[in-house]
Amino acid sequence: MNGSGLVTSGQKTVTKGGAPLGAMAILIPSAVLLFLVNSTTVLMEARRDNRALDAWEPFVWEGTSLLMTLALAPLVGRAVIRWPFGRAIWRAFGVHLGLTLPYSLVHVVTMVVMRKLAYFAVGRSYDFTGGQPLITFVYEWRKDAITYGLVALIFWLWTWRAKAFEQTALSSRIEIRDGKAAVFLDPAEVLLVEAAGNYIEFHTGARKHLVRGTLAAWEARLAGRGFARAHRSRLINLAHIRGLKPSGSGDLEVTLDDGRTVLASRRYKTALKAAPPSASA
Repeated sequence: MNGSGLVTSGQKTVTKGGAPLGAMAILIPSAVLLFLVNSTTVLMEARRDNRALDAWEPFVWEGTSLLMTLALAPLVGRAVIRWPFGRAIWRAFGVHLGLTLPYSLVHVVTMVVMRKLAYFAVGRSYDFTGGQPLITFVYEWRKDAITYGLVALIFWLWTWRAKAFEQTALSSRIEIRDGKAAVFLDPAEVLLVEAAGNYIEFHTGARKHLVRGTLAAWEARLAGRGFARAHRSRLINLAHIRGLKPSGSGDLEVTLDDGRTVLASRRYKTALKAAPPSASA
């Protein structure tokens, strides 16, 4: 008995080698859970059939398979990034099918070495092939091909999800021309937008960007992004309002997240009432 069972394991967050860490965060607990299920299942079946089997043996079989599957998983992830399942899906399928052979060879050879060492440590020997190495490898390759496919699928789905999220984030940003440079800003990071002659100032928590344009034009472009007119020369991001305080003239003093205070005209009070509950009058 070789005890080798299928172990199912081995944004935008990637390892240094290029494999998404998020996919590994899914693979590792799934693989550990399957390791426990497989190990205890083999042990219970042996007890049911009255077969001689030490309690530690299934855990060595499944544990060595688990370790190698997880160790090879990042390489599968890198292969998925290198040959993604996109338009050339059949080409990618052929490449990955071919990669299952060296994958299985490395998995089996290293796994068997670890098992032999474990058995040697307790004064016993371990026979993996039963005198039939070719048939045993074909048998193991079939299971490893399925494991490779499942791991590749998880990495591909994670990569696809990360790209979709990134594209969504990119599409929500706005492009401004700060001098000769193109700057992409997330509207949620902009505290306020102010007119300055023929220019517009975008104030973020980190810095100020000066671009040509009119406040009316940018008010139209930022419609639906949480900005409200607070003054004839000023737009305020409602999400960054910390407090509202009436002034003696009937206008409002608006305190923003970064502590600065700006003036809002009385005629725009209604729009500012849509500020978050944390903003107090």
